[in-house]
Amino acid sequence: MTNALKVKKNIIDDDEHVNFSFKNSQIKIENNFKFIDFCAGIGAGRLGLEKNGLTCVGFSEIDKQAEKTYRKFFGADEINYGDLMKIDTSQLPDFDIMIAGFPCQTFSVIGQRKGMQDERGQIIYGLIKIMRDKNLKYFILENVKGLTNHDNGNSLKVILSELDKAGYKVFSEVLNSIDYGVPQMRERIYFVGVRKDLIPENFTFSFPVKQPRVNVKDYLVDDVDLHFDKKKEVYSTFLKYLNNKYNIDKFSVKDLLKRDFLVLDTRQSDLRLYDNRVPTLRTGRHGILYVRNGKFRQLSGYESLLLQGFPEELAKKVKGSVEEIHLLRQTGNAMTVSTIYFIVKELFNSLKKYEK
Repeated sequence: MTNALKVKKNIIDDDEHVNFSFKNSQIKIENNFKFIDFCAGIGAGRLGLEKNGLTCVGFSEIDKQAEKTYRKFFGADEINYGDLMKIDTSQLPDFDIMIAGFPCQTFSVIGQRKGMQDERGQIIYGLIKIMRDKNLKYFILENVKGLTNHDNGNSLKVILSELDKAGYKVFSEVLNSIDYGVPQMRERIYFVGVRKDLIPENFTFSFPVKQPRVNVKDYLVDDVDLHFDKKKEVYSTFLKYLNNKYNIDKFSVKDLLKRDFLVLDTRQSDLRLYDNRVPTLRTGRHGILYVRNGKFRQLSGYESLLLQGFPEELAKKVKGSVEEIHLLRQTGNAMTVSTIYFIVKELFNSLKKYEK
């Protein structure tokens, strides 16, 4: 196998658990692999690969606001290849690995598909075309957990079948971000693919083992005034919410405020409480509160980035310069950096075992 991996001596052993707060981690592995960041969002997947020593040679993103944040993180000179469904693959540089958090679109004509010509409107098929055209060695894809039972599981079967026909041995599993270095509950399905001609038939890949849990108080650290109190109009709305038919007589504001770092999720109907964990960050979910020093606070965009595994130095680059509403939406769409990091690390550990 070419592009042999070089691992720094201070890197953890293959089977060792990582006991660290990922937002401050300087762990990095050296290797020669290059990748392109597709469906890039704000670059969480990219960071997971870069922490494994890979080099990014471009990205693909059509959301202009997300692109602005991406460039604040990684620089104005980064090359955006735009809509991946319109990319001329001959214009892409050579690269080894694809990373993509592709959107889950409706597979409405399952059973009637007769080749790639029928799937041009599906992002996954655009990604597969790029894999074929560039003869990619590896890929890592991410999607929502709901894909596992979408259309009674048929959508997942189609995706796995198409990736297999494209020449890849594929492994998939649902992982929860809270098990990989951040205190956020975020279940996602991950796909790891290796081109079949690069590996023996008995090649196996196991997704990374769970890591020790981290403390949520190390992530809810923003110093911006986002207190949620009686002086603000939305506070009265919150009190009415506590007294709706789903929550009435269940919660006392006084008692809630006694529990430092208690996380509150103000869903459409019922209030949910979490200790030492945060519910899934989502595009449309901006109603997460928490208690700190006896006061309610709103979760900030900066804190959301930390909860997705972004390092503090990057999160500080956009703090105050990207509107909160955009940053909350973008982090809700992002992958979790630390989960990608551990997947990639495990992939390389597996590849080393079969190195020729």
